[in-house]
Amino acid sequence: MTIQDFDIAVIGAGMAGATAAAFLSADRWVALIEAEEVAGYHTTGRSAAIWIQNYGPPDVRELTRLSRGFYENPPSGFSDIPLIRARPVLMLASEAQLPDLETALTSGHGIRRASIHEAHTLVPALRPGYLAGAALEEDAFDMDVAAIHQGFLRMLRATGGVLGLRSRAGRIEKRGDAWEVATASGAVFRAPVVVNAAGAWGDQVAAIAGVSPLGLQPRRRTAAIIDPSPFDVSDWPMIIDVAEGWYARPEARTRLMVSPADATPTYPHDVQPEEIDVAIGIDRMQQALDIPVRRVEHSWAGLRTFTPDGSLAFGWDPVMEGFFWCVGQGGYGIQTAPAAGRFVADLVLGRDPGEAGAVLNAVAPGRFAGSAARAHR
Repeated sequence: MTIQDFDIAVIGAGMAGATAAAFLSADRWVALIEAEEVAGYHTTGRSAAIWIQNYGPPDVRELTRLSRGFYENPPSGFSDIPLIRARPVLMLASEAQLPDLETALTSGHGIRRASIHEAHTLVPALRPGYLAGAALEEDAFDMDVAAIHQGFLRMLRATGGVLGLRSRAGRIEKRGDAWEVATASGAVFRAPVVVNAAGAWGDQVAAIAGVSPLGLQPRRRTAAIIDPSPFDVSDWPMIIDVAEGWYARPEARTRLMVSPADATPTYPHDVQPEEIDVAIGIDRMQQALDIPVRRVEHSWAGLRTFTPDGSLAFGWDPVMEGFFWCVGQGGYGIQTAPAAGRFVADLVLGRDPGEAGAVLNAVAPGRFAGSAARAHR
């Protein structure tokens, strides 16, 4: 065994772990530990992300808002290519969904009502007679997930941080004042602080460490790529059914990604798409859009992992000293990443989190103490 000493060990090198490690590494020596051969193999590598202010619970929306400036003006050297591209979001409502549309308009920020004519101009494939109402969020944008993820890994390496791939944790044990994370590669990472950013595997990592689980729930999300010919979709907005029954967005300029917005409970694994979910997504899309689908060019699935109440879980474990939770990102991990990573670093290092401090109570893992989610203690 090779024992390496660090100030902080972060478990999980997806977007959550990469951002936390990047911001922590500016002040501490950090090890970022990843079970797979590449960082971001699971949820991060399968995300077709778009920044939407009006998506998620209040804590998510606040960290989303605070992340916008980073994406618009990233640090020098963060990426060689632009991170974002403007992409409005068009919400569609059938007659039965008009109450949902009114809720979105009254509760959202920066959303305006769109006329039927405007919606058909933006998306010429809309079927006549389908649409009863629409709304537009104009300041949303696509995000280049790979470039963003690599940018944070670059930040980590630039400050001397270590990325340990193929390092699945087999033992996580508190010895004295330090945690030891023994991995399948034979390396042992030792640090006073462990940050659990293991996504769908977050409760499993906690169990290995002797920490009570939060009750995390991984859920499958499916997507498929189709050829939308004869339509040119390159400048279309993202299209969302206002009741979140499906969505679609341009992909690689000439293709359309379609999802049934499924959230099927499952378990942590290398999740694969189900044919029925792909078919459901296409069927729902075709009820609104007159696009013939001759074949599915590609399909995939990813895991979106939620806490029992749907909000994030960032903070110290209320029982086990030196164990920090950074989980429950659901489908919001990319759009909140810069603010979330900085927030985690501030809490770990005992700094004032500034504006992000407004979400402290909402995201504290201790809110689950004594609940059914922690009945395994």
